[in-house]
Amino acid sequence: MFGKRDQAAVREDHAPPPASSGAPAIATRPQRVEPIVIEERVATPAAAPAPAKAAGPKATNGLDQLRAAQGAPPTTHVVREQSDYYHATKTTIFNALLNTIDLSQLAQLDLKAAAEEIRDIVAELVAIKNVSMSVSEQEHLVQDIINDVLGYGPLEPLLARDDIADIMVNGAHRVFIEVGGKVQLTNVRFRDNLQLMNICQRIVSQVGRRVDESSPICDARLPDGSRVNVIAPPLALDGPTLTIRKFKKDKLTMKNLVDYMSISPEGARVLGVIGACRCNVVISGGTGSGKTTLLNTMTAFIDPTERVVTCEDAAELQLQQPHVVRLETRPPNLEGQGAVTMRDLVKNCLRMRPERIIVGEVRGPEAFDLLQAMNTGHDGSMGTLHANSPREAISRIESMITMGGYGLPSKTIKEMIVGSVDVVIQAARLRDGSRRITHITEVIGLEGDVIVTQDLFVYEISGEDSDGKVIGKHRSTGIGRPRFWDRARYYGLERELAEALDAAE
Repeated sequence: MFGKRDQAAVREDHAPPPASSGAPAIATRPQRVEPIVIEERVATPAAAPAPAKAAGPKATNGLDQLRAAQGAPPTTHVVREQSDYYHATKTTIFNALLNTIDLSQLAQLDLKAAAEEIRDIVAELVAIKNVSMSVSEQEHLVQDIINDVLGYGPLEPLLARDDIADIMVNGAHRVFIEVGGKVQLTNVRFRDNLQLMNICQRIVSQVGRRVDESSPICDARLPDGSRVNVIAPPLALDGPTLTIRKFKKDKLTMKNLVDYMSISPEGARVLGVIGACRCNVVISGGTGSGKTTLLNTMTAFIDPTERVVTCEDAAELQLQQPHVVRLETRPPNLEGQGAVTMRDLVKNCLRMRPERIIVGEVRGPEAFDLLQAMNTGHDGSMGTLHANSPREAISRIESMITMGGYGLPSKTIKEMIVGSVDVVIQAARLRDGSRRITHITEVIGLEGDVIVTQDLFVYEISGEDSDGKVIGKHRSTGIGRPRFWDRARYYGLERELAEALDAAE
């Protein structure tokens, strides 16, 4: 079906390989092919004793030496370590496959049927090329080539793992992952920078974006919502750089955060009241501190009858309510026209009759429009921003409004913040890689030119254990009646709030 030459032509050039009826035709050129031997090393889990091996030449790729220099286990978290022979064979088979199949016809099939076609062709190519490999090695080869043609190539095994939080590709031959809060080097690599660039273009084109020399920076997302950033040459000197912030397949809940000790049970109950009684919330934290995850868990307390509009640069939020409108910004086209900014989306939200507006990340003049929305009947709106403390988060909001060129006096901006923001929740990533909610802080008011805040919960570090894990606990500051008490009473939640605060003391 996909062959450029018929089966008879193949049999003239080669001995007839064992093939099932209906196998796709394959085109190959007459040539003398020496057997190719595959050497593939599989990573051994740390808990299992590695079998003894005869002494042999040391690895020439330097990956194990770098792991040793980092103090990391040699191949504990590596998906599969592959030799140079494997990659050379894969390249040979892949190139022969591209000369054999008709990509335009292949694109008309669904993924399952296309994968079966490719599997049959690769199996026949392996037989024709006299490649010497075991059944399991051949299966790995076939799956890798299917991933190259239909999926994301070498990234597929990494994307399938739910324990990986980040995938960082620094050129074709350097791929790092984050597992358990620690960054580790893997043996996953691409054929060359061209293959990596093709996969980057495949990812961003799915959401109507592009990445090339004229537009070398791009934010995108995977179908599951995982955030993707690509920066390509000439800005990236060592080849395309791809960063993927993965989302877990199972959406985290507040109970999960309690189980992970990110927040105490009493603090979780207070957060539930804050979300349900429609307090305006700003979630603050550094990069990788879990802001988006926390925002997702907070949205679980939104009433199903409320209309929610979300605004994001790359759609990541996974709201479960039935009445949700998701909006996403758009970069400019080749002529530099047609860009839709975050501020455009937030301003348009006000015309869509929302009951809550959720901004994925506030990083510019849209902060002014979000504060306006919070203070004009859209109670319960939420947003995230980068800051290292609640006090710094408030200062950043003021700075972003000032950078917008509104020309407002500093005191007017501070009055807007006090009248709009009810609670600042601070998330942090600690030195051992764990993520904690370190502050639940409410905005009290304005005294002179100073915004007054008070902490309801704080996370106090007391030391670390023998494994280097940070030891600490969440402590209530003893505030008997927070400022949003009347709002909680309006929604019939004052009893729940009082019990949570009493239990935390």
